[in-house]
Amino acid sequence: MPIVPSSSAQAAREALASRLKEIRRDAGLTGGDLAVRCGWHKAKSSRIENARTAPSDADIRAWCAACGAEDQAADIIAANRAVESMYVEWRRVHKQKTLRHLQEGLVPLYERTRLHRVYSSDVIPGLLQTEGYVTASLASAAWLRDLPDDIPEAVAARLARARVLREGNHRFVMLLEENVLRHRMGDEETMAGQLGHLLSVMSLPSVSLGIIPFESRRIIWPVETFNIYDDEQVAVELLTAQVTVTAPGEVRDYLKTFAELQKRAVYGAHARSLIASAIETLG
Repeated sequence: MPIVPSSSAQAAREALASRLKEIRRDAGLTGGDLAVRCGWHKAKSSRIENARTAPSDADIRAWCAACGAEDQAADIIAANRAVESMYVEWRRVHKQKTLRHLQEGLVPLYERTRLHRVYSSDVIPGLLQTEGYVTASLASAAWLRDLPDDIPEAVAARLARARVLREGNHRFVMLLEENVLRHRMGDEETMAGQLGHLLSVMSLPSVSLGIIPFESRRIIWPVETFNIYDDEQVAVELLTAQVTVTAPGEVRDYLKTFAELQKRAVYGAHARSLIASAIETLG
């Protein structure tokens, strides 16, 4: 596995690699000795210890057995799997889950989150999407990742998930860059319906929707789309992967960024006027 572009994931990977290195040293073995006992090339030991290669479950079991530390294998395997969940390639996800299953899998997280913050620099957030917009966006994902066509089922699952906007004790604070209103997913009718839907959901007591205007003077650039679940977890959406951030320091950075972007957004009548203006451009 290549080094992942998430500092929290890489820091965790390095910590796990250091733990394996300590186990080897405590056993009085060199990297070459370990390789012989495990039956692999000595370069593999070095790559694992330097966090350049992520060990498999079997690698960890072999490593611990070679060092007489079998009792530590289960804990290290669990830690290794936790690191892997921090950075997950979409193609890997879809080998195990269809688009529909992926949508349904988010429901427990959404239901237990009390304060859900969303910043989007590219698309309308999933919870605010109409059927036509969902269909267009999921068709794009299926095209990019060469996925089986279960789009109708996935669309239904995403729309069903949006019930959290009206049920339970939840608050949603959503920020959109103004350009999101202009990016056309689907045809003109789809976009007109989507933008009209934004105007209607703004009236929901659980939803605060802000738009960051083009001309807003800013000290933070438009960043990747991210979701903050309470103050505990951030999901960052990349083109090819999702990064899950749980390290407190990094979560604080996203909270700080969100708060700054929130200051640059407009709300109420001003936000409605920007949405109305985007509708007018559809002709």
